[in-house]
Amino acid sequence: MQPQQRTILHVDLDAFYVSAEVREHPELKGLPVVVGADPEDGKGRGVVVACSYEARKFGLRSGMPISQAYRLCPQAKYKPPDWELYERASEEVMSTLKGFADKFEQGSIDEAYLDVTSRATDEESGRRVAVEVKKAVKERHGLSCSIGVAPNKSSAKIASDRNKPDGLTVVPFDGVARFLAPLQVSVVPGIGVKTREFLSEKGVSTIAQLQQLEGKQLTSWFGKNGVWLWGVIHGLERVDVRQQEMPKSLSVERTFKDDVREFREVRREAADGAAELMRRVRSAGYSYKVAGIKIRFGRGFETHTREKTLVSHTDSAAPLIEAVDALLDEFETNGKPVRLIGVRVADIQRSVSGPSKLDDWVGA
Repeated sequence: MQPQQRTILHVDLDAFYVSAEVREHPELKGLPVVVGADPEDGKGRGVVVACSYEARKFGLRSGMPISQAYRLCPQAKYKPPDWELYERASEEVMSTLKGFADKFEQGSIDEAYLDVTSRATDEESGRRVAVEVKKAVKERHGLSCSIGVAPNKSSAKIASDRNKPDGLTVVPFDGVARFLAPLQVSVVPGIGVKTREFLSEKGVSTIAQLQQLEGKQLTSWFGKNGVWLWGVIHGLERVDVRQQEMPKSLSVERTFKDDVREFREVRREAADGAAELMRRVRSAGYSYKVAGIKIRFGRGFETHTREKTLVSHTDSAAPLIEAVDALLDEFETNGKPVRLIGVRVADIQRSVSGPSKLDDWVGA
């Protein structure tokens, strides 16, 4: 028996962090806006978390050192991240999206998959639902989104990125492989730099070239992940939209029996907490982009939180441990006894099941 034809929408909020800031501060509309670290007149440390489409015209991009961004566009409006604002805006939008879906899966703070099969059985009805979704997000929340419509999740996600911002791309339901063929392999969700370079060395740069390879060639290169990749590039991936709420953040806290003055012990406990937290992150199939600490001193319960935004999402422990260690530097020399240490990750999204592991394999 053939599986039922499904209609999947991938909804991606456009330049979400910046758009949320502009919604709160309308005077920023149409200006180059950068969310990230303080540029300190070009001397700042840290990176660009997000930037507006106007800022991108100057060559700015996410993950760029903030000092470089300032040199390229000193006239931009630089805003520190307001994570409470972004989480609140995300919750509001996700609540609206759920109302359209038979099944709903939040992929990250600014994207979601909607299975709308009961309302749309073909391309045209899928397009109509997508138009309704875009209208609702704009009218209710003052934000724009780009949507991909396809018979599976991976193709819908690829499609949503084709006509940003405020785009709507419908993949032909009977021609998914043809739609994908001319695209670069890098559009496959999760394929990273190492996998792209590996394939380039094999003379493969487009999905069409990948499609020409036999499945056994992909499995010889990537093991069982090659099976997953073969299904994606031929438009046959059938991963279900999973009705599972995404946590805003995950954390681990350790309270010392006695206040600790030896900061090496604080660092040791923080590293152990980070390792425990990463076991939870990876077992749940998540990745994260924000790493943070919470430290409480014994006297007066003085409490501080600090966080660092990474260049990209990861499910690796090393960036978390490094960020935690660096964030603790600020507190090492104050001489105050420590009562509690906590480690936190935020901006969580679900890891892609195949390509991130392809990158792990290629880098081995």
